[in-house]
Amino acid sequence: MSLSATTTLPHGVESVAAVFRNEDFQRHTSEFVGGTLESFSVAGDVAGAFSTTSVRTLPTTRLPEIARKFVGENLTVTQVENWDAPAADGSRQSNISLKINGAPIDVTAVQRLVADGGSTRVELEGNVTSSVPFLGGKIADAAEPMVAKALNIQSQQAQAWLESH
Repeated sequence: MSLSATTTLPHGVESVAAVFRNEDFQRHTSEFVGGTLESFSVAGDVAGAFSTTSVRTLPTTRLPEIARKFVGENLTVTQVENWDAPAADGSRQSNISLKINGAPIDVTAVQRLVADGGSTRVELEGNVTSSVPFLGGKIADAAEPMVAKALNIQSQQAQAWLESH
């Protein structure tokens, strides 16, 4: 199942990228959805290519009952973002991988922060897959709206964060 979303934020690329690699912001977005940020790390020089790793515990209250029977009350989600060095115009790109402990779902996505005058267009394209034979497509279809919403929350909350910090 494919993911696709675009949001424009009225802030420069470097400001938006700085928010996405800020541990306090990552904690805020985790708590915003009722979860907990268990750990967050940045590896590499953020002026060039770098990566971030976030580990979150998230409630499953919004999952269908059938899914909660399999995964329990909480999920542990590990999100790795491998960021490229900035392009000549300041635009950036990250390759995102989400692994959900105890759930047969894999998420891969590319997020682009595109310089657009003084604003940043956040473009997200990705896929949700499941390794379960025969049912994998149905599981991925059911998970896609929730994964898309979770990834979009980061962009939406970045706007509020930049305005308040």
